Amino acid sequence: MLSIIALLVFKKFLPEKIFTETVAAGKNVVVDSTMLEAVEAAKGAPAEKDTLVNTRISFEATNGIKFPTEDYEDYKGFQHLVVFYEKLLQLETKQQGKVRIAYFGDSMTDGDMIVKDLRASLQARFGGEGVGFVNITSESAPSRSTLTHQFSDNWKTQSYLKIKNPIKPFGINGHVFFVKRDTVNPVWVKYKASRLSHLSELNNPTLFYGRSGNTKAKMQVVIGGDTLIKKLPASNILNTVNVADGGIKSFKANFIAADSIPFYGFNFDDGKGVHVDNFSNRGNSGLPIGSFNTNLMRAFNDKLGYDLIVLHYGTNVLNYGSLNYSWYEKRMAKVVDHLRECFPGVAILIISTADKSTKYGTEMKTDSAVVPLTLAQKRYAVQTQSAYVNLYTLMGGDGSMVKWVDEAPAQANKDYTHFNFRGSKKISDLIYKQLNDGYVKYKKLRGVTTPEPVEPVEVTPVRPVRDSFKIATPPVQQPAKPITNPAAKPVVIPGKPAVVPAKPTPIPAKPAEQAKPAPKKVAKPDSIIKKDTVNAQ
Repeated sequence: MLSIIALLVFKKFLPEKIFTETVAAGKNVVVDSTMLEAVEAAKGAPAEKDTLVNTRISFEATNGIKFPTEDYEDYKGFQHLVVFYEKLLQLETKQQGKVRIAYFGDSMTDGDMIVKDLRASLQARFGGEGVGFVNITSESAPSRSTLTHQFSDNWKTQSYLKIKNPIKPFGINGHVFFVKRDTVNPVWVKYKASRLSHLSELNNPTLFYGRSGNTKAKMQVVIGGDTLIKKLPASNILNTVNVADGGIKSFKANFIAADSIPFYGFNFDDGKGVHVDNFSNRGNSGLPIGSFNTNLMRAFNDKLGYDLIVLHYGTNVLNYGSLNYSWYEKRMAKVVDHLRECFPGVAILIISTADKSTKYGTEMKTDSAVVPLTLAQKRYAVQTQSAYVNLYTLMGGDGSMVKWVDEAPAQANKDYTHFNFRGSKKISDLIYKQLNDGYVKYKKLRGVTTPEPVEPVEVTPVRPVRDSFKIATPPVQQPAKPITNPAAKPVVIPGKPAVVPAKPTPIPAKPAEQAKPAPKKVAKPDSIIKKDTVNAQ
């Protein structure tokens, strides 16, 4: 009772935000050292006036196409996606060319969340098979549903979140991997395709690795009952070795005498349609991307060919003691400039932080830092001529995270920060819709008319299912009613009589014309690799 009375008396003197934002140290918590240095350097800096408020953003024509002027408050920047949209149009209308997207993110896209659904929607519409680029090792491998990824525990990993000067340059995934000297246990990695649409095979698996003086390195590839030996020449800044042509279900790669070689990962794609690489790093603010080696990134771009880079950050930038994000705006603008140097001609899409809720008093509310950060992200998008998605607004604005958590079924986790798989699918659909809105406007400006899908196609497992576009008939108990048009057939709906057109002369339906149940499709068993009892790290 005394405690309650004391709380009531002193409540008005307590700070509004009584629960501090602290994160316990642990093996899954990554500290973005670049951001921490930036925050420290920005302490005490005065807030800068937003000179873009209440302005109109006009554009210059790209390849003869010019989008209408936009209000800053509702800025999307479709103009800066013109080249990307043109490549999608060539895919849609002529089935020519290919499109590749690098999706950089933090824990929001961990385990391929959000990205896998965006990839599925794009591949269902524009074509393309394969999961894209995958690391040698990954802390999110156990939670990833788009492929099975296992690896031995004797890999040495360096990440651009923690190390400024790596032994060899970081790869496009922000990591570089080395085998540890181990004369007893082999160093290996294993991949297995999922059963999801467009991801049911490992398409043209190709190893990416860097330069080294090692001339004896080999990779032993096990595919089913076959074992292949691949030499690993490492004379170029970026080297590739093809594991297999076409698609396979799974393989295991053992690395032999591969000391000092910087490994980056494997790429899986069929070389056509759309491919989306997920480069997620827990704890990333986006600032470490500025440490990319330009020459190495250009080598990656020569081999993979990127058309769009997505920067989806913000979760780890919130709550550092200030609502002034001018420092972040300026530094991320430099990151975008650096990306354009690394990937000439690439389009950039900035995705803002989502809503995040924090406890104020006894109530969960939108964190006070969310809106200032989204504005900083929009400002650097405008300044760098990048497209922009305001995810905070799209998901409902103020208080939306609380609603997403409280919905039944829930679409976000109880940390009031991260989405679950259901919510991630919805976020992906919101991003896809805005991209498609710009694409529709682009086609109108180009004078091109094509049918538009109603909504993105969901990721569906490849398993025996009935064809949803055919209606199977129940067992026929009575002869079918006569057909009044020789070219027409009865439309049979289970449980209801056949519906037939009227007149002219009735012609009895032939038995062969009766609708038949759709044949079942049986998924092929995976016979490439025997089950392995080795657990992922």
